[in-house]
Amino acid sequence: MSTTAPTPSPAPAPSPVTLALSSAPGQPEPTPALAQLYRGFEQELLVPLWTEIGDLMPPHPRSKASPHCWRWERLLALAAQAGELVPVGRGGERRAIALANPSLGGRPYATPTLWAAIQYLMPGENAPEHRHSQHAFRFVLEGEGVWTVVGGDAVRMSRGDFLPQAGWNWHAHHNAATQPMAWLDGLDIPFAVHTESQFFEFGRHQLSAAEQATPTRSRAERLWGHPGLRPVSQPEPQPASPLLAYRWADTDRALADQLALEAEGHPGTLSPGHAAVRFTNPTNGRDVLPTLRTEMHRLRAGAATRRWREVGSSVYQVFEGGGRVTVGDTAWTVARGDLVVVPSWVPFHAQADDTTGMDLFRFGDAPIYEALHLQRTAVDA
Repeated sequence: MSTTAPTPSPAPAPSPVTLALSSAPGQPEPTPALAQLYRGFEQELLVPLWTEIGDLMPPHPRSKASPHCWRWERLLALAAQAGELVPVGRGGERRAIALANPSLGGRPYATPTLWAAIQYLMPGENAPEHRHSQHAFRFVLEGEGVWTVVGGDAVRMSRGDFLPQAGWNWHAHHNAATQPMAWLDGLDIPFAVHTESQFFEFGRHQLSAAEQATPTRSRAERLWGHPGLRPVSQPEPQPASPLLAYRWADTDRALADQLALEAEGHPGTLSPGHAAVRFTNPTNGRDVLPTLRTEMHRLRAGAATRRWREVGSSVYQVFEGGGRVTVGDTAWTVARGDLVVVPSWVPFHAQADDTTGMDLFRFGDAPIYEALHLQRTAVDA
């Protein structure tokens, strides 16, 4: 009895994916065997580096975020409307409205690592106590009369003040004034989400009467708020600043002195007419928070920054004055309160108005990249 050998099945034709990959520079020619190899990769959840290297290892960072400008006047109006309609209490916790970068799919992220929001507290309101592992700060643009209570220490908040909040510290807010108050919140929430390191815990719903006091100076300021002086009773460096308020009067004086020294012919500014200071941890001289860098910049009327780019992202807020800010190929005329986001490795440049000058608050994620030895900066001449 004779048998006939089965006719071999034809080799699978190259798939559209194989053809597309193979048409790219440096890719192998499409063959049935290559198509079968790629199907095997897919079945075993494998991805060959040679098909992905352009995305994984580009010649320079390509941020998923876009440059964008949020207008403070509009943010404040919406926050005031929320103040009339949305209560502050357990569950929602804070009347905070986050900036959502237009290129990040609707997530409440200013950049892939930074969270920024306007927080708004009505007269007599109390934001309940909680704590979270994310590091945070408050920068006050509008109003007076709110106290933030950190670990039972009541800290006054006033216009221009910078108030760092290290992670996992109990904190609450109360408005003892007759007017609403608005400020900028900055946190490393997106970084914590991406690294799956976030923790959160509810605290007390109501603070004690003593904690709702309104002292001019907090305990932290009385211990740590003396320039160049460190209490001998606190010898160990701390990862985050124990000083809970950096007052505008001190920041303003430091910037003014830099520009005055420059006018007298002494060095001290970043570039002509551009003064800048960094908020630092008095226990080690480093950034106030392990993941966030915070600075204040002042441009004399008509002065400009250099054009620079860096690994890592930043958010700028105009504190006073105005001018023109350029991020990449996009430029905006900005005024008090406006917020601008600068994605990683996208050039930044600012030019102050010829009559008013411009003060800019800036925060970014540089400490993360420095700790990992990934930080890089390029400055145009």
